[in-house]
Amino acid sequence: MAMAPQHRSHLTRIAAVGFTLAGVVSLSACAGGGGEVNSEYGFVTAEQDPESTITVWVDAAREPIATAFQEEFPDVPISIETYDGNAGGSGSFQTKMALFDQSGEGWPDVVFSTQTNDASWAAKETNGVQAFAAPLNQGYFDTDFLDGFTDGALDPITVDGTVYGLRNDLAPVSLWYNETLLTEFGYDIPTTWEEYEALGEKLAAEHPGYILGSVGDSFVGTYVYYWGAQAPIFQLDGDTFSSNFEDEHSVAMTTMLDNMVANGTLITDSVFSATFVENYSDKIVAIPGPAWYAGAIFQNPDNVNADPGEFGVADPLYWEGEDQVTGNVGGGVWYASSHSTNLDAVKTFLEYVTASETAAALATGLPAYDSAASEWLAAQAESGFFVGDFEGAISTAAASIWSGWGFPNFSPETAYAEVVVPALSEGTPIADVTGDWQQKYLNEAQVNGYTVAQ
Repeated sequence: MAMAPQHRSHLTRIAAVGFTLAGVVSLSACAGGGGEVNSEYGFVTAEQDPESTITVWVDAAREPIATAFQEEFPDVPISIETYDGNAGGSGSFQTKMALFDQSGEGWPDVVFSTQTNDASWAAKETNGVQAFAAPLNQGYFDTDFLDGFTDGALDPITVDGTVYGLRNDLAPVSLWYNETLLTEFGYDIPTTWEEYEALGEKLAAEHPGYILGSVGDSFVGTYVYYWGAQAPIFQLDGDTFSSNFEDEHSVAMTTMLDNMVANGTLITDSVFSATFVENYSDKIVAIPGPAWYAGAIFQNPDNVNADPGEFGVADPLYWEGEDQVTGNVGGGVWYASSHSTNLDAVKTFLEYVTASETAAALATGLPAYDSAASEWLAAQAESGFFVGDFEGAISTAAASIWSGWGFPNFSPETAYAEVVVPALSEGTPIADVTGDWQQKYLNEAQVNGYTVAQ
């Protein structure tokens, strides 16, 4: 099990993560209602029992790595439970923890969430109950281990200098392309959003039925397209939330998506639906998507299940003449419970699932830990499954995430699912519902206690 941090791999860095280290933090900040702060870890710890079983919550995709840990560490008592992983911004993670807060017991020791915005609530005391998420950089984890994460990976889960979770993977958006079809049709790989839209017009006219993507998933519409377009529709400045659909970037992306849906090169089926697999697996000319599309879409026997050498990945799309940035689709997070009675076992588990060779081998996307990321990228490149400069394109994307997206304690996906997806299914352009979409965001922000910028 290779867990020694590898300081600074060939991966281009995203942004520096500032850590504020302290041996002891204030009781009001971390204790949340009683007990003494453990000066070793920086939060109030429960009475420890090295024999107690740790309960780990994972989604189905993370169950294999949890099972691998169970097999490799038979002496560590562990119970693995699956749940929806908070997918689609379901809020199940927060809802369930609130119930345990009320009863004062029952918290799992480790929770995996597909969302990167949970730290905004998991790091806060609730009704006198200590925050669920344990501070990780106040002494619980060694600085050397935390420094092994790709710079910027822990930013979304860092609150006032304190790290509250460990990123499982990075999910930068790149452009996946079908080398076979591009060659057959005589098309070049688009490099800008403008070229992408122009390719859609040409494809619709010359090869109707072939596609350049889908807008049927809430994570695609929000993170892939609008985040990647630098559209300021989901921003947070301190405690002030804002959403601007009239910005030129927002308008341009809305117009592009409506045009491509109208000509049929963007479809409204979910990329995980049976209809997508049946009707479009062999008709994808190109598709913008996160790094985890590698395993979840193209190498997945239940999805596209592409042939080796059929697909490649290129640098992210960007607006011509503007910053070459991209969006990010999740990149799940592991949280340690501050209430755990076996923190040593929790630490061993978290180091394994983020930084071990097994974690790299089982990853379907780009690991957030540098050494694991290097191993995964090298394995993908050496396999020859994808054509082109796989390692270079993914690394470029990982270093190009647009910093303007916000991380409040609610997900941008729910409003898209409730407003945009039904409109698209009825043939209504996105431009016709951006007002309702925006209002949904503003309402959610207000309900969650944010100041709403008008």
